[in-house]
Amino acid sequence: MLVGIGLMPHGNPVLEPPDEETKKLVEVLRDIGRAFSDVDSYVLISPHNVRMSDHLGVVMAENLVSWLGFEGVELPGEWNTDRELAEKIYRAEKDAGIPVVDLNFASRSGEYSRWPLSWGELIPLHFLRKRPLVLMTPSRGVDRETLVKSGEILGKVLEESGKRVALIVSADHGHGHSENGPYGKVKESEEYDRLIMELINENRLEELLNISEGLVRKALVDSYWGMLMMLGAVSIGEFELKGSAYSCPTYFGMAGALWVRK
Repeated sequence: MLVGIGLMPHGNPVLEPPDEETKKLVEVLRDIGRAFSDVDSYVLISPHNVRMSDHLGVVMAENLVSWLGFEGVELPGEWNTDRELAEKIYRAEKDAGIPVVDLNFASRSGEYSRWPLSWGELIPLHFLRKRPLVLMTPSRGVDRETLVKSGEILGKVLEESGKRVALIVSADHGHGHSENGPYGKVKESEEYDRLIMELINENRLEELLNISEGLVRKALVDSYWGMLMMLGAVSIGEFELKGSAYSCPTYFGMAGALWVRK
């Protein structure tokens, strides 16, 4: 059963919040951790793991290991993959014609079946109780409708899994909020972030599909594709928004939101 969804940022500022807005965001992230403290597994969708141009990925490696922090901030740890659930997700996506691949490294199973984690996974996991998980990676080269369909299939698999599962979407938003940032300042980042928070807070997630390709591209985001999968997943039931927050203490926008099953 899909018990809830957490939209979680992966920026370092949530580890040591520099301002009141970020502190409020951290409280939402802690609420997500508390809400999902009794789940059996997580499915974590991340934009910062393996990158493929036109396929989605399901990581099958048994051991997920901290490897790559951001700007020197390391979060050590090791997590286990829920291989049974990963196999079900991969097979269902494949059978439905989704362009998906199963991913492993070094060994098919056991001690040497290992996979690296980046800040895109480690920062959300920092706020969650340790549980087995399935790591999935969306692709920007897969069309919108296919990403939503993939999310629908994912939701159905979780419903029929016999486990209590939380879906975690790792996402930061516009990356052009500061002249001093690596991408400079672009007005579309502010526009996109404001729109995303409106869609979240006004229960209008279905309008994600209406966001123009131009705005997504110019806003310099990494959130859009994972959120399309999230949109598909929520179609399997009714979910209630329990809290949300936004902050932008540096050049990229960060949002957190918690939905629980009604």
